[in-house]
Amino acid sequence: MSVAQPDVSVIIGAYEAMPYLIDCLASLEAQTIDPGRIEVIAIDDGSTDGSGEYLEEFAASAPMPVTVIRQENSGGPSGPRNVGLGKAAGRYVFFLDADDRLGNEALERMVAMADRCGTDVVLGRVEGINRSAPKSMWGSTLERTDVFSSKIKFTLSAQKLFRHELLKRHGMRFDESLWTGEDALFTMEAYLRANGVSVIADYTCYYLVGREDGKHVTKSGSYTLRFDSARALMELIARMVPAGERRDVLMVRPFLVTLLPQFGPKFLKDGDEVRRRKLELAGPLMEAYWRDGVARRIKVHERLRLHLVAAGRPELLVDVLKFLRAQKEPEAVLESRGHDLYLAYPHFRDDAGVPDSVYLAEPYEARGYPGYREGGPAALMRRAARGARRALTVLGTRASAA
Repeated sequence: MSVAQPDVSVIIGAYEAMPYLIDCLASLEAQTIDPGRIEVIAIDDGSTDGSGEYLEEFAASAPMPVTVIRQENSGGPSGPRNVGLGKAAGRYVFFLDADDRLGNEALERMVAMADRCGTDVVLGRVEGINRSAPKSMWGSTLERTDVFSSKIKFTLSAQKLFRHELLKRHGMRFDESLWTGEDALFTMEAYLRANGVSVIADYTCYYLVGREDGKHVTKSGSYTLRFDSARALMELIARMVPAGERRDVLMVRPFLVTLLPQFGPKFLKDGDEVRRRKLELAGPLMEAYWRDGVARRIKVHERLRLHLVAAGRPELLVDVLKFLRAQKEPEAVLESRGHDLYLAYPHFRDDAGVPDSVYLAEPYEARGYPGYREGGPAALMRRAARGARRALTVLGTRASAA
């Protein structure tokens, strides 16, 4: 007698997850999808707090098939997830962290969306409990979108529904050499390889739970690990997307989310040696991937900080960070009959030599200031230049394909 293939394999990596694991597993039992349509693969990653024993108790009484694997601690979430992937039999795979939980209808809704739309990745709305959660991508439910035309690049955690065949076809696994950001690498690759992505915005599918002990699957670790993560993601994007606007759209994410925080408030507290080392680590990334197309997609104060990192000017960066820490507002300088608006953060038009273009607000930021007039000759020239760059990118892509 053959056993029907499950619709979804839920993979749980657990390390010292008690008592949060109790609610996590309860949320699986509460799923509205038929228990016969799912399987659970739980990996106890060397826990000493009873997580492994609780998983085995759950497996003995759960309404769905549960496989429990107990192993020595691997040091991070990638190893357990890869073990689970190797055992998964479902048409889809969902990664559930042991300290989080699902909305009751989550799996039913996500599987239905993927089946109806034929998409390879489904994002379910995420909410935080005692911690922050991504917000910008939940504006509306999207049956089919992609990473270039939506905000999904700002949620690269692994808690998504992935079509298993996509992962198998491309041999996708989590990078066990990374101690942080391994899920961003995996999810970005899935977005880029996917035959469409769906977004469920009208139902909370996933609850990110903030632990009172401050421990999460993602380890804080040394600042150098953040640079490793940024480098890996930038290299993946560069490998999979030709140079041009589409690459620039994606590069915003590692620059803004992973790299820029290393040059925020904590930089003011860093000693001289750490500051020097951070600039040293950032240098090759700035040289390889920092482009005008990335710079104009972020706010002036973010662009200014990254410009100073690229220029190796920590003394100027400190001035900007102190200005931001004091919550001062920059003077808005209107020129070209109101069509150009500069935000006069520190070192605007002084003898430091920072180009005016770094301080020039793009329309999406300038619209909030009285007196700004969108359009005009400068804007037309910028649009023409962007159009020319897009055309060159298309021609280059066609030439490469030929």
